[in-house]
Amino acid sequence: MLLILLGVLVLHLIILILLIVSTAASAWTVGGDSSTDLWYKCMTTNGGYHCRPASNADWIQAVQALMILSILFCFFSLIAFLYQLFRLVKGGRFFFTAIFQILILPHILSPPVSRVFVMCAAIIYTVMSPDDGSGAQFGYAYVLAWVAFPLCLVSGLIYIVLRKKE
Repeated sequence: MLLILLGVLVLHLIILILLIVSTAASAWTVGGDSSTDLWYKCMTTNGGYHCRPASNADWIQAVQALMILSILFCFFSLIAFLYQLFRLVKGGRFFFTAIFQILILPHILSPPVSRVFVMCAAIIYTVMSPDDGSGAQFGYAYVLAWVAFPLCLVSGLIYIVLRKKE
């Protein structure tokens, strides 16, 4: 049981690190002498590295907000898991933690909240990122966001099934 709890904790920490790195890294789109992230668009020109803020378009602000929300919900569910780990009665389930990971809408069981936010952010960025014809490609931060997406699902499902043993 201790190994399972440790594994769940490690998985949750990996997801949190992936979300933080993908939000903060400057490689959502890379190509040639430029890189773009959620906050800045940077270019290497005349031997210098120049950055300017990301556009004020609604779609990039939505991606920024969704990625930050995914980090917050992932962090809150980690805190709830640790709290329940020490305070939950023997044989109890981690439903309080699952509340932060699972959003129940009327008549629908929705996927984990962090997963929904990171999925929506990555989809919006995919659809709305401008193609300026420079041959830019999606970078590692974008890939990390998509990797965090199924891991959040797995984590949420584990919390539903997980029970504190006697």
